[in-house]
Amino acid sequence: MVREIVLSQLDSKLTDIKAVYLDLDGTIYLGAELIPGALEFLHRIESRGMKRFFLSNNSSCSKQDYVSKLHSLGIEASIEDILLSTDGLIAGLKDAGITETFLVGTESMAEMLQESGIKTAAAQPDVVVLGYDTETTYERLTTATMHLHRGIRLWASHPDVVCPSPQGGLPDVGAFLALFKATTGVEAERIFGKPNREMLSHSMDESGYKPTQVAMIGDRLYTDIEMANRVGCHAILVLSGEATRVDLDSAPQTTSLVVDSVAELLL
Repeated sequence: MVREIVLSQLDSKLTDIKAVYLDLDGTIYLGAELIPGALEFLHRIESRGMKRFFLSNNSSCSKQDYVSKLHSLGIEASIEDILLSTDGLIAGLKDAGITETFLVGTESMAEMLQESGIKTAAAQPDVVVLGYDTETTYERLTTATMHLHRGIRLWASHPDVVCPSPQGGLPDVGAFLALFKATTGVEAERIFGKPNREMLSHSMDESGYKPTQVAMIGDRLYTDIEMANRVGCHAILVLSGEATRVDLDSAPQTTSLVVDSVAELLL
C-alpha cells in the first residue's frame, strides 16, 4: 500500500522522532525473556524524553496482564501505555451493537469483553469471536464450529499466524482461522489489530504526533511494518522475532530502517 507521505531513511539515532510505538512479542521480549539490550534501549528512550507506547496483537492477555509482565521484567508501564488488538475488537462490537458472542479466547480476554458489557458464552450468539486462545479445549472449538455451520459470523482479534517464542513459532489466531476454514469453509468477516491503521492512528491523533515524528518498531512485516506503511509513519524492522533478511527480498512493505534488535537503536 502506498504511503501517504514520502519518508526519508532513518539512522539508528532516530533523529527527529518524538514517539515510538513498540511491538512486544519478538521485539522487546521472547516468551519470558527480554531481548538482550531491550531494557537499556527503553532507558535511552526515557533519557531522550521520547514518548513510547507498547502495542500487541496478542489477545490472550489483558492490559493489566501486560503491565504486570512488563513490571516483572523491570519495565515501567501503565495501562495507558498499552494498545491491544482486543481494544479494536471491543470497539467494533460496540459500534455494531453486538453484545451476544461466543468467545474462543482466554479468561483474560473474556474479562475484557465482559467488562465492556459483552457476553462471551451466549447460547445464540450474533458473532463467534476468535482470539489467541492459549487455554482452548476441543469442546470450545467444536461449539464454535457448530455455530459457524449455522451461519453465525466469525470475527477475529488479529491475523497473526504464529506467536514467536524462544522455541519457535506457536499457533496463533491465523492458524485457528485456517482450522475453522478447513472445517466449515467460513472465513472471518472482520479482523482487528495490526495491520489495521486505526490501531496506531487513533493514538497518534490523540497525542498530536505527525507521521514524520513517529516510528513503529516491530518484528513482523505483514502486521507491524504494514501498519506503519498504511499510517505513513517510519517503519523499523527488528530481526529478533519472526522476520528474516530473506523475507525482505520479496516483501511488499517498505522500511525506514532494519536492525538486528532494538539494542542497536538510539546509540
